[in-house]
Amino acid sequence: MKRCLTIAGGLAAAFVVCACAHEPTPLPPVRQVELPRFMGDWFVIAHVPSRVERNAYNAVETYALDAKGHVQTTFRFRNGSFDAPLKTMTPTGYVQPATNNAVWGMQFVWPIRAEYVIAYLASDYRTTIVGRSKRDYAWIMARSPTLADSEYEALLQRLEAMGYDRASVRRVPQRWPESRDDRRQPGGD
Repeated sequence: MKRCLTIAGGLAAAFVVCACAHEPTPLPPVRQVELPRFMGDWFVIAHVPSRVERNAYNAVETYALDAKGHVQTTFRFRNGSFDAPLKTMTPTGYVQPATNNAVWGMQFVWPIRAEYVIAYLASDYRTTIVGRSKRDYAWIMARSPTLADSEYEALLQRLEAMGYDRASVRRVPQRWPESRDDRRQPGGD
């Protein structure tokens, strides 16, 4: 019996060590996010996409604070071309306590909240990088639909420095204004 307990204890310890060894290094958030300044439209310039958005065109993420301090989010894009029908997702962001507004739980389906880390934010709130500690998804976003090549390259380098593989980054096609009338333009009503 003593031998079985020793073996079981050893296996449990090995499991804990292996489980800890596979946990990703936390993605460091920015020091502070002024939520009211962060709200509004963000054009997705590039991403390490989730399955849903891997063929996104004209992707825009819009944030609005509600009365409870939650971030009501609208993610809209066209799937596969500029003329494809508009797709919209509306998750809610829950700002995590003691993170200076830089880490959110993004809830698409109750009760699951996906990690959402604001890992870079320009001082003028014109560009941002949002990622996850797993390094499985990331978004390079800007207040305008295009960036100068040098600025885009600098953001890609920042993303790589965070531990992302540059080869997994997809630049999101953006063309504005849109030709279809079934789409509210960013910043419009």
